[in-house]
Amino acid sequence: MTLLLGPLLRRVVGDRATVWVETSAPATVMVRAGTGGGAARTFTAFGRHYALVVVDGLPAAAATPYQVLLDGAQVWPPPGYDRPVPVIRTRDDTAPVRLVFGSCREASPRAVRELPPDALDSYSARLAGTGRDWPDLLLLLGDQVYADETSRATRRWLRRPGSPGPAPAERAPRAQPDTERPAGQVVDFTGYARLYHESWTDPDVRWLLSTVPSSMIFDDHEIIDDWNTSQRWRERMVAQPWWRERITAGLASYWVYQHLGNLDPDELGADPVYPAVVSAADATGILREFGAAADDDRSRYRWSYALDVGRSRIVVLDNRCGRQVTPGQRAMLPDAQWEWLVRTVRGDGYDHLVLGSSLPWLMPFAVHHLEEAVSALAESPRRPVAAAAESLRQVFDLEHWPAFGHSFDALTALLGQLATGAAGTAGAVPAVPAVPASISVLSGDVHHSYVARADLAGAPIHQVTCSPVHNRVPLAMRAVFRAAWTGRVARAGRALGRAARVRPAPLTWTKLAGPYFGTAVGTLVHNGRSAHVLIEGTTPAGDLKVVARQVLAASVQ
Repeated sequence: MTLLLGPLLRRVVGDRATVWVETSAPATVMVRAGTGGGAARTFTAFGRHYALVVVDGLPAAAATPYQVLLDGAQVWPPPGYDRPVPVIRTRDDTAPVRLVFGSCREASPRAVRELPPDALDSYSARLAGTGRDWPDLLLLLGDQVYADETSRATRRWLRRPGSPGPAPAERAPRAQPDTERPAGQVVDFTGYARLYHESWTDPDVRWLLSTVPSSMIFDDHEIIDDWNTSQRWRERMVAQPWWRERITAGLASYWVYQHLGNLDPDELGADPVYPAVVSAADATGILREFGAAADDDRSRYRWSYALDVGRSRIVVLDNRCGRQVTPGQRAMLPDAQWEWLVRTVRGDGYDHLVLGSSLPWLMPFAVHHLEEAVSALAESPRRPVAAAAESLRQVFDLEHWPAFGHSFDALTALLGQLATGAAGTAGAVPAVPAVPASISVLSGDVHHSYVARADLAGAPIHQVTCSPVHNRVPLAMRAVFRAAWTGRVARAGRALGRAARVRPAPLTWTKLAGPYFGTAVGTLVHNGRSAHVLIEGTTPAGDLKVVARQVLAASVQ
């Protein structure tokens, strides 16, 4: 019996942690960490076997080596392991909070088209070599796998006789023959499992995920490019014979490989899916039904989540699955999840607020105006105008926060209230806590990195975008993004917005750093009431160099 994937160290809360694994057969998985430990029986789904082990009794403010055992036999770390021994670190609350983040990572360099060095590999190698500046959390902000842009190795695998096909326990009547599936793309759970293995068995990344707690959220490529752009996009997808299987498998596999580990150890029993999955002899049907239902009623399950690290509150938002795309009612978050966000950020007990949003809130100026205008024109009563705008929206991926104007304005108002301590609507939410020292919106998706400051009163509010970890932006788009930050092009964008009768944005913002177009990883540091961010890009040799260093909040003595 072997460990197929993992261990992934996911949440560390006080003296408890969760460790995720995939095994080759059903087993009892035990994690030993000094005087602490825990065990769980694997659950079975789609012919595969998984466990999330809750580890209790960890020593305070310590780095404790741990081992993984299957039915009593140690399988991790393996004999002769050439990386530092994986450890579980419990926080010393006198130390700064350090969050490492990024998005858009195609799999290891051996598996994909030629790209610049993988920034996550580079970061992992440096951390393993120095052991300094240990992060509290690795925050992965979307496109952890690419179901629609697969590697050469995966495309060869998909072309094999019988592929893509379910594992034996997954077999069920298909809604369509394989010839109707999109060429070179993953559609079923088995294909998704391959993507995660391809990405996370990269030795550097496997070590990093085994020893640094990680939190994750999807973006579009975990399902398909432009996922939930608009109502017309959904109508076109639903008409595809392969779509039902694609969305069901994509959401089910995301829940297993990514979302399950986002849950706090104390929240597992309250999750609407977890108790049923772990108590079933075979959870295939449960997860298949869940994946379909989560797409049919996109407000049914909350993929967004929150956690505190020291005195920093981190709220990670679903920008994709929960979208409401009905014309005239477009919203980035459904009402119930917006209310959850408001309650969560207005809770007390933190000095710094971090929003993890796979899509940037503050975009390059001209892109913001273009998205607003195109979104408005797509709902024009004149059908040719609406059709042309919809085509532009889909071709140029114009579906970030500015394309959901009500949501953009609401988030701006909410952050402005938090920054000044304004109370908001009387009786609707708890009172605002003390004004935070900083508010940071961390994002990815756009394949370049930058830092921008919102021109609002009160605590400093910044948009920090770090992308890609391992991908690239075409040369032509680099010129477009550079120009989009300039005043002349921004003025043209505002003129387009006026022509489309779009109300001006409720704020302005200032670019402080960037744009940077190489592969990169970001580090956000909170130290008392101060905050700063580093963006580090890769060199051709695979080392990291600082390409942006920005103070976000200065400590007031």
